[in-house]
Amino acid sequence: MNQSATTTPSHERARKPLLRVVGVKKNYATPQGVLEILRGVDFSLEAGASLALMGESGSGKSTLLHLVGALDQADAGDIFLDDMSLATLGEAARAALRRETLGIVFQQFNLIPSLTVADNLAFQARIAGRCDPDWQGELTRRLGLAELVARYPEQLSGGQQQRVAVGRALASRPRLLLADEPTGNLDEATGEAVLTLALELVATTGCAFLMATHSARLAARIGRRALLSGGGLTLL
Repeated sequence: MNQSATTTPSHERARKPLLRVVGVKKNYATPQGVLEILRGVDFSLEAGASLALMGESGSGKSTLLHLVGALDQADAGDIFLDDMSLATLGEAARAALRRETLGIVFQQFNLIPSLTVADNLAFQARIAGRCDPDWQGELTRRLGLAELVARYPEQLSGGQQQRVAVGRALASRPRLLLADEPTGNLDEATGEAVLTLALELVATTGCAFLMATHSARLAARIGRRALLSGGGLTLL
């Protein structure tokens, strides 16, 4: 058998998207009737690439991130990670995907109040079975948290808590990092600093990065930009 006829060349494999969103639709029932949030969204994202989702409040940015993050299910269409269909996954498999493949940073920091900074940083990596003390140490240093590892979330500023949230999401070396308005609760300077660190760490790990933001200024720092409007998505 001709080997070249059956094997995908390495350069083609490298270009294969990590994430594919195909014809995704999402509706919500309201007292006034069905509200169409997403009306057939399509895009793809390769490993090591980044995309900023822009749009007004209520345009569906968070909804789309929740679908990609296996936190909710689409009404139609499908989402593929490494060609694995999210629509075919049960709850246990979706939880495993979030634990082992994804890193998620929310606008609300969602740190565990009873855990120290060090334990919050290691939390997801430990449950994924991929706790790497050397990598956690590098994250701690690069995020400027070395002097704070014994503190608890309530003892941190908003910017410090968000840096912990970014570090926690990256500690397990995810294939895809999702960030939903990660600087929304921060002042401009702190938000810029957090995004700079996130982009540096994404570059270090080679994971893909999908961020929802209302800020054109921050979106301009991302590799590609897309606008959600009227339930559709347009690449800019």
